[in-house]
Amino acid sequence: MSSDIVKDLTPSRENNVATENKNVHIGNNGGTEILSKNQRKKLLRHQKWEEERNLRKQKRKEKRQKRSLERKTQGEEGGEFVAGRKRLRKEVKPSSPLRLVIDCSFDNLMMFKDVRKLHKQIQRCYAVNRRAVHPVQFYLTSLGGQLKQNMDKTDEGWVNWKDITVKAEAYHEVVAKEQLVYLTSDSPNVLTELDDTKAYVIGGLVDHNHHKGITFERAQELGIDHAQLPLNSFVKMNSRKVLAVNHVFEIMLVYLEKRDWQEAFFTVLPLRKGAIPLGQEGTATEEKEEEEDSDRDSDTAETVIQNTTNTQEKGQEGQDTLQLKEAPKEQTAA
Repeated sequence: MSSDIVKDLTPSRENNVATENKNVHIGNNGGTEILSKNQRKKLLRHQKWEEERNLRKQKRKEKRQKRSLERKTQGEEGGEFVAGRKRLRKEVKPSSPLRLVIDCSFDNLMMFKDVRKLHKQIQRCYAVNRRAVHPVQFYLTSLGGQLKQNMDKTDEGWVNWKDITVKAEAYHEVVAKEQLVYLTSDSPNVLTELDDTKAYVIGGLVDHNHHKGITFERAQELGIDHAQLPLNSFVKMNSRKVLAVNHVFEIMLVYLEKRDWQEAFFTVLPLRKGAIPLGQEGTATEEKEEEEDSDRDSDTAETVIQNTTNTQEKGQEGQDTLQLKEAPKEQTAA
């Protein structure tokens, strides 16, 4: 009888143990821990995550293969795809026949920190030309030395730049001399209109005015045309009128769009140059003088008032003193 009871109780006991095991977790130290409901859920999710790890890996692999196939198909259909890029590169075709050339032949005249600045200015020129309303034909000539080394080291993707002609040769070896115009602030010639048949050369030099007139001398030595931007006709500046490479480049692009030199200058020139429209500096000076005269008048008026007040106070003090001196006499007389 007792054995039958034990047999009847055995299944029930096993079920209880199984139920209890759902709430028990074996810790890292070999001991058991009683888990709450939320802890059990987290444990189950973690177990499921581990079980599906290989499945997720396989799905990611299939997704990459699918994207790669799509890009390859687009490339075969004529799209421009650059390996290692996440998106297709925009194809920009120059809408202007005008050519802008940066002459990089001054590499040996610059310190390395200035070479890096020139590199950033060239990057800026490339970027604004690709976004411009009327992109120009962009040339980079005499590229080599420190500049090319810095570009290769810090910007390996430059070799994939579109819509730019990069040459190790000098600009006069790439473009016919009769088509060249060197832009230099030392030239006596003033540029009023742009000629689409010309190639305008910008000196790629960051020297902080250490080599004055060198671009003008180069142009004269080669016997090519030269000119300066009509800055003096539109702008009054507090600082020197030697502009950075990217500023000259951007001014040319804005002029092509607006056909207005003054608007081009004031769209591009940085505030630190202190540029104001020519003809307005007199107004500013007059306003300043009026303010100074007004301040001077105010100061004079305050001085007069103050002197009058002091005089009155001194007169009052004198009367008070006189009364004090006379008072004893009255008392003595009394």
